[in-house]
Amino acid sequence: MLAAVCGGFAVAGGHFGVLIQPSEFIVILGAAIGTLITSSPGKMKKRVAHALKTAIKENIPSQKDYLDLLKLQYELFMLARRQGVLALETHVNEPAKSDLFNKYPSIKKHHHARTFLAEALQQIVNGIAPDELEQLLDAELDTLKAEGHLATGLVKVIGDALPGIGIVAAVLGIIVTMGHMDAPPAVIGHHVAAALVGTFLGILVCYGILQPLANNAETQEVHQIRYLNVIKAAVIASARGVAPPTAVEFGRKMIFSDERPSFQELDKALQSVG
Repeated sequence: MLAAVCGGFAVAGGHFGVLIQPSEFIVILGAAIGTLITSSPGKMKKRVAHALKTAIKENIPSQKDYLDLLKLQYELFMLARRQGVLALETHVNEPAKSDLFNKYPSIKKHHHARTFLAEALQQIVNGIAPDELEQLLDAELDTLKAEGHLATGLVKVIGDALPGIGIVAAVLGIIVTMGHMDAPPAVIGHHVAAALVGTFLGILVCYGILQPLANNAETQEVHQIRYLNVIKAAVIASARGVAPPTAVEFGRKMIFSDERPSFQELDKALQSVG
Protein backbone atom coordinates (compact mmCIF):
# COMPACT_ATOMS: atom_id res chain seq x y z
CA MET A 1 0.00 0.00 0.00
CA LEU A 2 2.75 2.46 0.97
CA ALA A 3 4.66 1.49 -2.16
CA ALA A 4 1.64 2.34 -4.32
CA VAL A 5 1.18 5.73 -2.63
CA CYS A 6 4.85 6.64 -2.91
CA GLY A 7 5.05 5.25 -6.44
CA GLY A 8 2.10 7.34 -7.59
CA PHE A 9 3.65 10.41 -5.98
CA ALA A 10 6.92 9.76 -7.82
CA VAL A 11 5.17 9.17 -11.15
CA ALA A 12 3.39 12.52 -10.76
CA GLY A 13 6.79 14.19 -10.45
CA GLY A 14 6.78 14.59 -6.68
CA HIS A 15 10.01 14.99 -4.72
CA PHE A 16 10.24 12.80 -1.63
CA GLY A 17 12.30 15.41 0.18
CA VAL A 18 9.18 17.56 0.48
CA LEU A 19 7.52 14.81 2.55
CA ILE A 20 10.27 14.84 5.16
CA GLN A 21 8.83 17.40 7.56
CA PRO A 22 10.00 16.67 11.15
CA SER A 23 7.64 19.25 12.65
CA GLU A 24 4.61 17.57 11.07
CA PHE A 25 5.77 14.15 12.26
CA ILE A 26 6.16 15.50 15.79
CA VAL A 27 2.62 16.92 15.79
CA ILE A 28 0.99 13.80 14.29
CA LEU A 29 2.87 11.12 16.21
CA GLY A 30 2.97 13.10 19.44
CA ALA A 31 -0.75 13.76 19.37
CA ALA A 32 -1.45 10.10 18.51
CA ILE A 33 0.64 8.89 21.45
CA GLY A 34 -1.02 11.46 23.70
CA THR A 35 -4.45 10.29 22.56
CA LEU A 36 -3.46 6.69 23.33
CA ILE A 37 -2.20 7.56 26.81
CA THR A 38 -5.26 9.68 27.61
CA SER A 39 -7.71 7.06 26.29
CA SER A 40 -6.08 4.02 27.91
CA PRO A 41 -6.81 3.63 31.61
CA GLY A 42 -5.60 0.64 33.58
CA LYS A 43 -3.99 -2.09 31.49
CA MET A 44 -5.43 -0.87 28.18
CA LYS A 45 -2.03 0.35 26.95
CA LYS A 46 -0.65 -3.17 27.30
CA ARG A 47 -3.72 -4.63 25.56
CA VAL A 48 -3.42 -2.18 22.67
CA ALA A 49 0.27 -3.06 22.28
CA HIS A 50 -0.66 -6.75 22.27
CA ALA A 51 -3.36 -6.16 19.64
CA LEU A 52 -0.89 -4.35 17.37
CA LYS A 53 1.71 -7.07 17.90
CA THR A 54 -0.92 -9.68 17.01
CA ALA A 55 -1.77 -7.83 13.81
CA ILE A 56 1.88 -7.67 12.75
CA LYS A 57 2.65 -11.30 13.64
CA GLU A 58 -0.01 -13.54 12.10
CA ASN A 59 -1.09 -16.52 14.21
CA ILE A 60 -4.22 -17.90 12.56
CA PRO A 61 -4.69 -21.66 13.17
CA SER A 62 -4.02 -23.75 10.07
CA GLN A 63 -5.71 -26.98 9.06
CA LYS A 64 -2.77 -28.88 10.57
CA ASP A 65 -3.21 -26.97 13.84
CA TYR A 66 -6.85 -28.02 13.94
CA LEU A 67 -5.95 -31.64 13.19
CA ASP A 68 -3.38 -31.66 15.99
CA LEU A 69 -5.94 -30.17 18.37
CA LEU A 70 -8.56 -32.78 17.48
CA LYS A 71 -6.02 -35.59 17.82
CA LEU A 72 -4.94 -34.30 21.24
CA GLN A 73 -8.53 -34.11 22.43
CA TYR A 74 -9.20 -37.59 21.10
CA GLU A 75 -6.26 -39.00 23.06
CA LEU A 76 -7.37 -37.23 26.22
CA PHE A 77 -10.96 -38.41 25.84
CA MET A 78 -9.82 -41.99 25.18
CA LEU A 79 -7.61 -41.87 28.27
CA ALA A 80 -10.57 -40.72 30.37
CA ARG A 81 -12.82 -43.45 28.92
CA ARG A 82 -10.31 -46.26 29.49
CA GLN A 83 -8.89 -45.25 32.87
CA GLY A 84 -11.46 -42.82 34.26
CA VAL A 85 -11.44 -39.03 34.39
CA LEU A 86 -8.96 -39.00 37.28
CA ALA A 87 -6.32 -40.24 34.81
CA LEU A 88 -6.49 -36.76 33.21
CA GLU A 89 -5.38 -35.04 36.38
CA THR A 90 -1.62 -35.26 35.82
CA HIS A 91 -2.01 -33.93 32.27
CA VAL A 92 -4.38 -31.03 32.91
CA ASN A 93 -2.79 -29.77 36.13
CA GLU A 94 0.51 -29.08 34.34
CA PRO A 95 -0.11 -29.23 30.59
CA ALA A 96 3.35 -27.81 29.85
CA LYS A 97 4.85 -31.00 31.34
CA SER A 98 2.28 -33.42 29.91
CA ASP A 99 3.60 -35.94 27.40
CA LEU A 100 0.23 -35.84 25.60
CA PHE A 101 0.20 -32.05 25.26
CA ASN A 102 3.88 -31.95 24.29
CA LYS A 103 3.23 -34.58 21.62
CA TYR A 104 1.60 -31.80 19.56
CA PRO A 105 3.98 -28.80 19.40
CA SER A 106 1.49 -26.69 17.42
CA ILE A 107 -0.65 -26.46 20.57
CA LYS A 108 2.15 -24.45 22.20
CA LYS A 109 1.64 -21.67 19.64
CA HIS A 110 -1.84 -21.14 21.05
CA HIS A 111 -0.92 -20.87 24.73
CA HIS A 112 -4.29 -19.54 25.83
CA ALA A 113 -6.06 -22.37 24.01
CA ARG A 114 -3.92 -24.93 25.83
CA THR A 115 -4.87 -23.36 29.15
CA PHE A 116 -8.53 -23.19 28.07
CA LEU A 117 -8.56 -26.92 27.27
CA ALA A 118 -6.68 -27.90 30.42
CA GLU A 119 -8.97 -25.88 32.70
CA ALA A 120 -12.08 -27.27 31.02
CA LEU A 121 -10.86 -30.81 31.61
CA GLN A 122 -9.94 -29.89 35.19
CA GLN A 123 -13.59 -29.02 35.76
CA ILE A 124 -14.61 -32.44 34.43
CA VAL A 125 -12.14 -34.08 36.83
CA ASN A 126 -13.74 -32.05 39.62
CA GLY A 127 -17.16 -33.48 38.70
CA ILE A 128 -18.89 -30.48 37.13
CA ALA A 129 -22.14 -31.14 35.25
CA PRO A 130 -21.97 -30.71 31.43
CA ASP A 131 -24.54 -27.88 31.38
CA GLU A 132 -22.67 -25.96 34.06
CA LEU A 133 -19.38 -26.53 32.22
CA GLU A 134 -20.91 -25.13 29.04
CA GLN A 135 -22.02 -21.99 30.88
CA LEU A 136 -18.55 -21.63 32.38
CA LEU A 137 -16.81 -21.89 29.01
CA ASP A 138 -19.30 -19.50 27.41
CA ALA A 139 -18.54 -16.96 30.15
CA GLU A 140 -14.81 -17.16 29.41
CA LEU A 141 -15.37 -16.84 25.65
CA ASP A 142 -17.56 -13.76 26.20
CA THR A 143 -14.84 -12.23 28.39
CA LEU A 144 -12.15 -12.85 25.77
CA LYS A 145 -14.30 -11.29 23.05
CA ALA A 146 -14.96 -8.18 25.16
CA GLU A 147 -11.26 -7.89 26.04
CA GLY A 148 -10.24 -8.09 22.37
CA HIS A 149 -12.91 -5.65 21.21
CA LEU A 150 -11.78 -3.05 23.73
CA ALA A 151 -8.23 -3.06 22.42
CA THR A 152 -9.03 -3.05 18.69
CA GLY A 153 -11.79 -0.50 19.25
CA LEU A 154 -9.31 1.84 20.92
CA VAL A 155 -6.88 1.47 18.00
CA LYS A 156 -9.71 2.49 15.65
CA VAL A 157 -10.57 5.47 17.84
CA ILE A 158 -6.97 6.69 17.70
CA GLY A 159 -6.97 6.16 13.94
CA ASP A 160 -10.22 8.09 13.56
CA ALA A 161 -8.66 11.02 15.43
CA LEU A 162 -5.63 11.26 13.14
CA PRO A 163 -7.28 13.03 10.15
CA GLY A 164 -8.45 15.75 12.55
CA ILE A 165 -4.98 15.96 14.08
CA GLY A 166 -3.61 16.22 10.56
CA ILE A 167 -5.80 19.24 9.96
CA VAL A 168 -4.48 20.78 13.18
CA ALA A 169 -0.93 20.22 11.90
CA ALA A 170 -1.88 21.78 8.55
CA VAL A 171 -3.41 24.84 10.26
CA LEU A 172 -0.26 25.29 12.32
CA GLY A 173 1.74 25.08 9.11
CA ILE A 174 -0.42 27.75 7.47
CA ILE A 175 0.07 29.97 10.52
CA VAL A 176 3.82 29.59 10.05
CA THR A 177 3.40 30.35 6.34
CA MET A 178 1.54 33.58 7.12
CA GLY A 179 4.63 34.76 8.92
CA HIS A 180 6.61 34.44 5.70
CA MET A 181 4.27 36.24 3.29
CA ASP A 182 7.06 38.65 2.32
CA ALA A 183 9.25 35.74 1.19
CA PRO A 184 9.70 34.69 -2.45
CA PRO A 185 6.94 32.48 -3.97
CA ALA A 186 9.19 29.41 -3.86
CA VAL A 187 9.64 29.76 -0.09
CA ILE A 188 5.92 30.31 0.48
CA GLY A 189 5.16 27.29 -1.68
CA HIS A 190 7.53 25.18 0.39
CA HIS A 191 5.80 26.21 3.62
CA VAL A 192 2.34 25.46 2.17
CA ALA A 193 3.55 22.04 1.01
CA ALA A 194 4.94 21.36 4.49
CA ALA A 195 1.58 22.28 6.01
CA LEU A 196 -0.28 19.91 3.67
CA VAL A 197 2.05 17.07 4.64
CA GLY A 198 0.37 17.12 8.07
CA THR A 199 -3.04 16.42 6.56
CA PHE A 200 -1.51 13.80 4.30
CA LEU A 201 0.15 12.00 7.21
CA GLY A 202 -2.98 12.05 9.37
CA ILE A 203 -5.13 10.49 6.65
CA LEU A 204 -2.45 7.99 5.57
CA VAL A 205 -1.67 6.72 9.08
CA CYS A 206 -5.40 6.43 9.84
CA TYR A 207 -6.69 4.65 6.75
CA GLY A 208 -3.43 3.13 5.55
CA ILE A 209 -1.91 1.81 8.79
CA LEU A 210 -3.97 1.86 12.00
CA GLN A 211 -7.36 0.89 10.53
CA PRO A 212 -5.93 -2.06 8.56
CA LEU A 213 -3.97 -3.20 11.63
CA ALA A 214 -7.12 -3.02 13.78
CA ASN A 215 -9.08 -4.99 11.18
CA ASN A 216 -6.28 -7.56 10.98
CA ALA A 217 -6.30 -7.96 14.78
CA GLU A 218 -10.10 -8.36 14.77
CA THR A 219 -9.93 -11.03 12.06
CA GLN A 220 -7.27 -12.96 13.96
CA GLU A 221 -9.34 -12.65 17.12
CA VAL A 222 -12.31 -14.26 15.33
CA HIS A 223 -10.10 -17.20 14.30
CA GLN A 224 -8.67 -17.58 17.80
CA ILE A 225 -12.17 -17.59 19.32
CA ARG A 226 -13.20 -20.15 16.70
CA TYR A 227 -10.25 -22.33 17.80
CA LEU A 228 -11.51 -22.14 21.38
CA ASN A 229 -15.03 -22.99 20.23
CA VAL A 230 -13.67 -26.19 18.69
CA ILE A 231 -12.28 -27.09 22.10
CA LYS A 232 -15.53 -26.20 23.83
CA ALA A 233 -17.74 -28.23 21.47
CA ALA A 234 -15.62 -31.37 21.77
CA VAL A 235 -15.16 -31.12 25.55
CA ILE A 236 -18.87 -30.58 26.20
CA ALA A 237 -19.76 -33.52 23.95
CA SER A 238 -17.28 -35.73 25.80
CA ALA A 239 -18.61 -34.58 29.19
CA ARG A 240 -22.07 -35.67 28.09
CA GLY A 241 -20.83 -39.18 27.45
CA VAL A 242 -20.38 -39.05 23.69
CA ALA A 243 -17.79 -41.49 22.32
CA PRO A 244 -14.36 -39.86 21.70
CA PRO A 245 -14.48 -40.09 17.87
CA THR A 246 -17.91 -38.46 17.83
CA ALA A 247 -16.88 -35.87 20.44
CA VAL A 248 -14.02 -34.62 18.25
CA GLU A 249 -16.42 -34.62 15.29
CA PHE A 250 -18.47 -32.05 17.22
CA GLY A 251 -15.31 -29.97 17.36
CA ARG A 252 -14.54 -30.48 13.66
CA LYS A 253 -17.93 -29.09 12.69
CA MET A 254 -17.04 -25.80 14.41
CA ILE A 255 -14.11 -25.17 12.04
CA PHE A 256 -14.60 -22.80 9.10
CA SER A 257 -15.28 -24.83 5.95
CA ASP A 258 -12.14 -23.78 4.05
CA GLU A 259 -9.91 -24.67 7.03
CA ARG A 260 -11.76 -27.80 8.17
CA PRO A 261 -10.14 -31.21 7.64
CA SER A 262 -12.48 -33.64 5.90
CA PHE A 263 -14.15 -36.49 7.77
CA GLN A 264 -11.83 -38.94 6.01
CA GLU A 265 -8.75 -36.91 6.94
CA LEU A 266 -9.81 -36.77 10.58
CA ASP A 267 -10.66 -40.48 10.64
CA LYS A 268 -7.25 -41.35 9.19
CA ALA A 269 -5.55 -39.05 11.70
CA LEU A 270 -7.38 -40.62 14.64
CA GLN A 271 -6.49 -44.12 13.45
CA SER A 272 -2.83 -43.09 13.44
CA VAL A 273 -2.99 -42.32 17.17
CA GLY A 274 -5.52 -44.97 18.08
